[in-house]
Amino acid sequence: MKLSFLKFFLPQDKKFFILFDKAALNLQEAAKVMYQLVTTSNKEERNQYIREIEKLEHIGDEITHEIFNELSRNFITPFDREDIHRLVSAVDDILDYIHGSSKRINIYKVMECSPEMIKLSELLQTQTEELRRVIYELKNMERIRNVSESLVLINSIENHADDIFDNAVARLFENETNAIQIIKEKEILSALETATDKCEDAANVIDSIIVKMA
Repeated sequence: MKLSFLKFFLPQDKKFFILFDKAALNLQEAAKVMYQLVTTSNKEERNQYIREIEKLEHIGDEITHEIFNELSRNFITPFDREDIHRLVSAVDDILDYIHGSSKRINIYKVMECSPEMIKLSELLQTQTEELRRVIYELKNMERIRNVSESLVLINSIENHADDIFDNAVARLFENETNAIQIIKEKEILSALETATDKCEDAANVIDSIIVKMA
């Protein structure tokens, strides 16, 4: 009875960090598949990638739910409960917008993605790779201080993505005469650009965690 009581107060770091890593790896895979989706012209491959992203989005929801359950069950956590909630929510948001982008490509029957969609997907893939690296290092606060370059890169990529989005929308209004096509492309571009915004949000949460733990 005494051992069981004491166990309740021990931090479940290992469990949390395992789940963080799973969430980050799942997100990275979704961004990778998103890039494959926007760069293929094969209809069967496109449908396969869309299904894969939907599957990864469901997996991400399950991991998020599991982390929130751990938060409710554990008295002591690796770092602030609010920060864990914010980080996990940000990762989940990125995945949601990746999924939203692929859904729009599917329902709008987009057969060829624009160069800007491809570039945004490429930037998003880089951001999620850097996020996975940083999240993996959260378990070792001595090493986490050495990943500031990754956080800066994630933020700078978001600024670059803003420029790409703005220029793409300007190009659409200047060159595209079909209003429906403008709406379709703009919605896909917007979802991809918002995903890069959410990557910046996640990086900012991690930066806040590092400052608090320093």
